[in-house]
Amino acid sequence: MTTGRTILLGDVHGCIAELELLLERLAFSGGDRLVFVGDLVARGPNSAAVVALARRTGARVVRGNHEAKLLSWKNCKADKRSDLPLSKHHTQVAQSLTEDDWRLLAQSPVWLDLPEHGVRVVHAGVVPGVPIEKQAEKNLLHMRCLTPKGEASDEKWGAAPLWGAHYEGPPHIVFGHNALATVQLHPWATGIDTGCVYGGSLTALVLHEGEKMPRGPAVRELLHQQTALARHFEPGKLSLTKT
Repeated sequence: MTTGRTILLGDVHGCIAELELLLERLAFSGGDRLVFVGDLVARGPNSAAVVALARRTGARVVRGNHEAKLLSWKNCKADKRSDLPLSKHHTQVAQSLTEDDWRLLAQSPVWLDLPEHGVRVVHAGVVPGVPIEKQAEKNLLHMRCLTPKGEASDEKWGAAPLWGAHYEGPPHIVFGHNALATVQLHPWATGIDTGCVYGGSLTALVLHEGEKMPRGPAVRELLHQQTALARHFEPGKLSLTKT
């Protein structure tokens, strides 16, 4: 059995069954390292089970916009300020999490470097040309595209250019958030949210110990997918959008 791999996982959104099936297919072992690109929670059937798996396996978790929403709510509640509005579904997720779960989410960074692979992990995106330390947290959590002026946009339906097509590394950025029917393959950025919760698939990108992230078509050889067992959340146009 191959060990010492880094397994980067796209947005799980509570789809625990698909996550477990994908890890089984990959023969995940204790020698491997899991890295989540964010949005472990919300919209899917069992967010708490996904967070528990992340804790149990010692996974590294990059904060997504859904984790950020829950953490903002919890912080306001702890400070006895006016409660932030939270949807019924997010409230159910919040009530299902243990203190250990909350601790993991609170410790999650908004970006993570994996220098042995030449990879940087963010949830959503970066504005090309801006150093990572100066990137606005809102953009790291929410952006999908660029405006004509090269500014961040959370445009969903593809009218604006994808930020990854304009980003130049190194490092190579692996990200999620923008759920598309296929993996985004850009010269210096790879998007692995393929909309499992919307009836698409859950995607993993697997790098062997010390392996540098390749560029171009060779990235496809690193990808593994588990088709969604059900549509857990109405996708609108998300699962129909292609790169």
